[in-house]
Amino acid sequence: MEKMPAWADAVLVPLISLLLAAILSALVILGIGEDPVAAVKMMVSGSLGSTYGWGYTLYYATNFMFTGLAVSVAFHARMFNIGGEGQAMLGGLGVAVICLYMPWPHWSLALIFATLSSAVFGAAWAFLPAYLQAKRGSHIVITTIMFNFIAAALLNYLLVNVMRPAGAMDPATAKFPEATHLPTLHDMLAPFGIAFSKAAPANVSLLVAMLACVAVYFLIWRTRLGYEIRAFGHSESGAKYAGISPVKITVIAMLISGGLAGMMAINNVMGESERLIMNSTEGAGFIGIAVALMGRSHPLGVFLAAILFGFLYQGGAELALWTSIPRELIVVIQALVILFTGALDNMVRIPLEKLFLMFRKGDA
Repeated sequence: MEKMPAWADAVLVPLISLLLAAILSALVILGIGEDPVAAVKMMVSGSLGSTYGWGYTLYYATNFMFTGLAVSVAFHARMFNIGGEGQAMLGGLGVAVICLYMPWPHWSLALIFATLSSAVFGAAWAFLPAYLQAKRGSHIVITTIMFNFIAAALLNYLLVNVMRPAGAMDPATAKFPEATHLPTLHDMLAPFGIAFSKAAPANVSLLVAMLACVAVYFLIWRTRLGYEIRAFGHSESGAKYAGISPVKITVIAMLISGGLAGMMAINNVMGESERLIMNSTEGAGFIGIAVALMGRSHPLGVFLAAILFGFLYQGGAELALWTSIPRELIVVIQALVILFTGALDNMVRIPLEKLFLMFRKGDA
């Protein structure tokens, strides 16, 4: 069957999938006796109607940009990296090591080295699953899922027995020194006379995430390595024939993927909590899968999808706080978006392809 235009695949398919998810979500809200129109208004006002709401929406979106890019890079090499959660946890450990055990005169220097450290720790956690996939044929999905649990157990041990301050009860490190605290959007915009909520956690790592989107675009579509990754993802046998090493591409793609996931920690660990705590990732590693699927593994698509899921997270929190709609229903709405944009993608794509084919035949 002929393919539809690229713009239709990139724009129409996600939009229709999102619309179907919204309709089904509205029916679910009606089913529990609530008003879906009022619920949408509450979500929009809670996430986009104030600088406070925008601050939280962009904070969540920053996390999802990093994890979405991580999954996207692996997708291009025909790998399903489910380990973003664990890689982000270890990225947080890398941030904590830099912020706690090294003196810094200014946050900018601390940010540079914390970014590098979080990427190295995340990449290191992705290395063994990549090696096992490349050399032993162990499926990357299984090994990365297992490594998520190992990462959680390792972090729990370190926070309880090694890094917890004396006398503290909760499994967390000490507060990072003030010199490592990142400026929030309020701090960044105030010199320009732009008012922004002081309470919102969005910070300078949003700019790092946007730069990462640009860097991934140039890596995948403007470099030899990116070409090799895409060639390997399209056809392993063809890539071998062209002299591309499957072992090399598998390992390198997963190292980049793990590094991007680990970099999420500069936002949630260094920027928001300003210390390393358990469960700081809050499922962002798994949401990154949906973000990559909805964004078609393209950095611009990932950026837009991350904003959408940031809106869903913040809007859902407002719904749970101010209405009788249970928090669990917000998870259902998010799951419906993931279902239609991911698992049921062909349910929209195939009829659209047939429709475009019919129009082409009519024009001929």
